[in-house]
Amino acid sequence: MSEALSAEITREIARRRTFAIISHPDAGKTTLTERILRAGGAIQLAGNVRAKGERRRTKSDWMGIERDRGISVVTSVMTFEYGNCVFNLLDTPGHEDFSEDTYRTLTAVDCAVMVIDAAKGIEDRTRKLFEICRLRDIPIITFINKMDREAQDCFALLDEISNSLALDVSPATWPIGRAATFIGTFDIRTHEVHTKEPVDEADPRMVQLREDLELVEAALPEFDRESFDAGHLSPVFFGSAMKEIGVTDLLDALVAYGPAPRAQPTENREVRADEEQVTALIFKIQANMDPNHRDRMAFARVCSGRLTRGMRLKHVRTGKQFALHTPQFFFARDRQLAEEAFGGDVVGIPNHGTLRIGDTLSESEELRFTGVPHFAPEILRRVRLDDAMKAKKLRQALVELAEEGVVQLFRPQDGLPPIVGVVGTLQLDVLQSRLKGEYGVSIGFESTPFTLARWVTGDREKIEMFMMTNRSSMADDLDGDPVFLASSSFMMRRTIEMNPDLAFHDIKQIGLASA
Repeated sequence: MSEALSAEITREIARRRTFAIISHPDAGKTTLTERILRAGGAIQLAGNVRAKGERRRTKSDWMGIERDRGISVVTSVMTFEYGNCVFNLLDTPGHEDFSEDTYRTLTAVDCAVMVIDAAKGIEDRTRKLFEICRLRDIPIITFINKMDREAQDCFALLDEISNSLALDVSPATWPIGRAATFIGTFDIRTHEVHTKEPVDEADPRMVQLREDLELVEAALPEFDRESFDAGHLSPVFFGSAMKEIGVTDLLDALVAYGPAPRAQPTENREVRADEEQVTALIFKIQANMDPNHRDRMAFARVCSGRLTRGMRLKHVRTGKQFALHTPQFFFARDRQLAEEAFGGDVVGIPNHGTLRIGDTLSESEELRFTGVPHFAPEILRRVRLDDAMKAKKLRQALVELAEEGVVQLFRPQDGLPPIVGVVGTLQLDVLQSRLKGEYGVSIGFESTPFTLARWVTGDREKIEMFMMTNRSSMADDLDGDPVFLASSSFMMRRTIEMNPDLAFHDIKQIGLASA
């Protein structure tokens, strides 16, 4: 690699900021996403999530069920430039029924913005998402939203974050005014006042601010970059996404100390972003983003090197070459060709079923990135087809949607109709809605005698004997790997005890279980 190219890769990677926004539903995550995009110049007019009818259609929520219900159920990817940095923003589903999609998205980011409702504080979903970030040591920036409404005391909120999440907090900004009198923020690092209108030093809000800042200085730690990078300390920003207060504070912080692309783990070694060879991880599949073209898009995080349009990469799972004819950058529904991308960037790769979640693309090295799991589903339902003439179409649709990660698909070995596995019932609604809208197939669901699913690994002969003995309780997943279905926790424990030579897993590392 020439010195000039090496210097370009190093320089470009240092400009990348790839982050996700995580929160409990209704904390204002999608509104914040829109305001960030607007502040970054990516859109001229942000949509109002709370608006009615057509006006409700926010830029980042493009699927019908999202627009109907005003929630995010899939991860949107948006690329834009701000402050001489290239941002890849991943807007994750807030609803817990889509936690697997969120988990996979967090494998592709270098930091997260945690959005907290100022009135409600830490909520269950926020806590769960935070724990996922902690498992991956992802640095977290906290944004306390909705300061323009009735809110908890700021010190109480900081105490709750610190105690509930065992996370040090360091306020980076402080609110000026509360609820109806909230007009802006004070930047603790630069001592600048950011308000929508001039405010006099004698104003009661400024008097309160000075009193608060004395307490902040005495009681709370200063921002420490090393502690932030390690995921131990979170800088805290206050604001109102709806009123666009505090959003540029947040963006400026991501420019200043948002982490550059991190090294990514593989089975054999860590891959650094500034390496010469191009590597990429497929962390998400989305079908039918454009229903007119029946397209299928793989979202890839470029983990290292400089990816260029037209280059050929090795598809490690199949061993075949894969040509990148039309890699794309996204802004929700809008997209443009990516002539080049660098470590940290997220690109879309159109394909017809070749790429799957967890796949690795590499220039030459046999690498498999890790940390992209399937979790055992909590709800199992048999699919009932309303029109028997559409059986073939249903089979194809279920495979495509399972590859996308909408549901998990299990084919019973005794030949009965397929079973779908989900984390929550909203996933079933999405499956039903998409099958009808995108494939023209109407389905219903029937209960199954099974409540638990576990992947089975071990000696091939012993697995085959086990499958013969338990044929009515066995299924194959999308990759053809054996799955044991149990009617109860008691039956699962009994089966595990009676088969000590086999292992039963509630997590499957994508791409590794198939042998």
